[in-house]
Amino acid sequence: MELRHLTAFVAVAEELHFGRAAKRLQMAQPPLSQQIRQLEKELGVQLFERNTRSVRLTSAGQSFLDPVRTVLADLDTATRAAKAAGRGEYGRVTIGFAGASTHETLPLLTRAVRAAHPALELVMKGQTYANVALAGVADGSLDLGFVRLPVTQPGVATRVIDEEELVCALPSDHPLARRRRIPIAALADEPFVSFPANAGSTVRDATVRACEDAGFNPRVVQEAPDSYTILALVAAGVGTTLTVTSCQHIQQTGLVYRPLAGPPIRLQAALAWRPDNPSAALRTVLAVAEEALPTPEGKTPVRS
Repeated sequence: MELRHLTAFVAVAEELHFGRAAKRLQMAQPPLSQQIRQLEKELGVQLFERNTRSVRLTSAGQSFLDPVRTVLADLDTATRAAKAAGRGEYGRVTIGFAGASTHETLPLLTRAVRAAHPALELVMKGQTYANVALAGVADGSLDLGFVRLPVTQPGVATRVIDEEELVCALPSDHPLARRRRIPIAALADEPFVSFPANAGSTVRDATVRACEDAGFNPRVVQEAPDSYTILALVAAGVGTTLTVTSCQHIQQTGLVYRPLAGPPIRLQAALAWRPDNPSAALRTVLAVAEEALPTPEGKTPVRS
């Protein structure tokens, strides 16, 4: 039994006239009649009563009609769904992100995608560090990742979506809190709270480089796995830290932020994906991201 036989049967059943049915199907009448006979032979029942003046459905034909309509409707739905998925309107995109530093950029993207393509499913995977999201993109377990540059993994493309600066976070009663800007050298004797040394944190790496450039190594007295905990420890008076501007939304009693003196120390945030990922849904999300999270002016947009 072929799809053309079912389509032919429905056309004749609805028109109850072979000539009109043939015209509707844009075919000649003899091949249409032949298809109906083939269908009846395969089913072993007569579907139509025919004479020179009329065509009527038999009881078998009446019973066959609604299930065939359902089959054709389901096939049409499946066809449209497949085509929509091919255009990226359906499907699933898995996104990796690191909590505190994406509190602004992530919602901008997800809201824009859901507004433009409500049938597209976004699966969010929270990570502690951006480098974990990058590793997931590189090994194919994530479609898209919010990361920080530089990215050195082969086969991964990036596009800059934001540029942040390092700022100093310190207890509100600290003597340095009275300054409008904090020279990094003024932190040489201060205890630091930071991410673990071997976690791959780009903020920790930038902090160490900035301190070394100022002539000292930061004295880390306590490590914590995320920005929320680090800043809570700073508010508790355990030490100071350098963090990124995107984390300044974290407000706690006893915590203040101050910009650093001197030339700004910048970190670039980016989206990362594999160009060889065949997902049409991913391409759709990337297209939406071009408008929702544009590359800052003057920055190189994409690097493979």
